[in-house]
Amino acid sequence: MQTLIFKFPFQEELYTLNDQTNHQNTVWFHSFDNLRETIFKGSIEPISEEEIIRLNITSKDIQQQYKSQPETKEEYLSGLEEVIDIIKEHNLPKVVISRQKWVGFKDHETADLGKTFLKLCHDYPNAFIHLFVNDQDAWIGATPEVLGKYNKATGLFETMSLAGTLPVAEEWSEKEIEEQKPVSTYIRSILTQFSDQLESSPVYDHISGNIKHLRNDFKAIVQEKDIPGIIKELHPTPAVCGVPKEQCFNIIKSIESHDRKFYAGYIRIEQAQEINYYVNLRCAQLFCNGILLYAGGGITALSQPEKEWKETELKGDAVLQRLSLFNT
Repeated sequence: MQTLIFKFPFQEELYTLNDQTNHQNTVWFHSFDNLRETIFKGSIEPISEEEIIRLNITSKDIQQQYKSQPETKEEYLSGLEEVIDIIKEHNLPKVVISRQKWVGFKDHETADLGKTFLKLCHDYPNAFIHLFVNDQDAWIGATPEVLGKYNKATGLFETMSLAGTLPVAEEWSEKEIEEQKPVSTYIRSILTQFSDQLESSPVYDHISGNIKHLRNDFKAIVQEKDIPGIIKELHPTPAVCGVPKEQCFNIIKSIESHDRKFYAGYIRIEQAQEINYYVNLRCAQLFCNGILLYAGGGITALSQPEKEWKETELKGDAVLQRLSLFNT
């Protein structure tokens, strides 16, 4: 079985990839470490909500069973204390540390993945929503972050600096402001290598469900041949890795006890006139016996481990609270 359905940000149309017709479109899922990818080829076609329901995509369609155990809260907090010490010792702007959260299904429970996808589409209209199930894997997500968007006709490349997280009602502190700054600086430094026509917006609030982020946007005129190089330089961004990239990547490998897999990797969708790249956030790996949520946060010298834990809980809720279960 192979199924892929998705929705672009700010659009109501839903799409699937029909692999029974010509293979004019390709959708890539790249892992965080760039060592793995899942590729879907076919024709991007509209699909209605009713058709998605009729597909009857459930957790019973998934072959994989989860048998491990994520780190405990105490282990996560201990790891953050270690990271904060490293940040202070080496004067690092930020390191992004993630965790997993496992929620198992009860014996009589089955997840309706089509309905879960539609709930995410309804609640996160400004996100890229996806669900895929194949023989090797199953993932679902609602990511707020654009890694890149390229218009082949105009040469316009767009990306964003998205970092800092709080509940919508709370006020920004120095910690979140300082967390977002190096992301913007990093993106600007890369784009200026490829373009002398660069524009950026002021920083503003990006609302994503019950939480908000600090965001500013970048636009640059670039050549299509440079797009792979730009994406290679951008990924992983400081929003999912840290600054400086190589050092933070190594810290992540030493501190995190889990494999990020497709979490914080990116999704690439190429069409005739446009190429879209999305950072795979607010996502979860699906199993026949439960759901494995991934969430992370930018750690700085000002971070408070308990507050970071709560932030990851909020991020995990993006998918968890929309999970549609039924009794069998």
